Amino acid sequence: MNKKNPKVDGILRRETKWREEFEALRTIALDSELAEELKWYQACYTLQGKNVVLIHGFKEFCALMFFKGALLNDPKRILVTPGQHQSARQIRFSNVGEIVKMKPVVKAYIREAIKVEKTGLKVKLKETADFRIPAEFQRKLDEVPALKVSFRALTPGRQRQYIFHFSQPKQSKTRESRVEKCMQKILLGTGLND
Repeated sequence: MNKKNPKVDGILRRETKWREEFEALRTIALDSELAEELKWYQACYTLQGKNVVLIHGFKEFCALMFFKGALLNDPKRILVTPGQHQSARQIRFSNVGEIVKMKPVVKAYIREAIKVEKTGLKVKLKETADFRIPAEFQRKLDEVPALKVSFRALTPGRQRQYIFHFSQPKQSKTRESRVEKCMQKILLGTGLND
């Protein structure tokens, strides 16, 4: 078993909602060749400095996130894509009993994630140009030249955030509303979540 990182101990002591679940996931992760680090105020497990898995909590669930989860086989069909991530995948849990029950499966997924990292495989990410810009946003880009210039000046990640955000609603009216609400942020050169 690998050594616990005291910085992670400090973060876990402050956790109230998912403490027992985090400790169970930590024990499983430490029973591998991964090193424990603290990144983004979360327990992160690395192989030769490269991120492999991360433990994190949300309102309804806690999760073990695999940075290159898109490359993992998923015979149990338990991997979930968080949001619009192209590469990350999560195994979600709502209580410590689920973690205990799934321990052998979780260990197998971690072993595979380590193997993926050792082989140097990389997730082929789509370029921003590969994503379809919703018609409502394209109209605004065509109508407001400054908006088009500002949008193109954003980093590719920020561009994708906006495209995903504008694409999600089913109704055109909602997509238009989102575009209107975000125009000023784009013109200021900031990302959706900045």
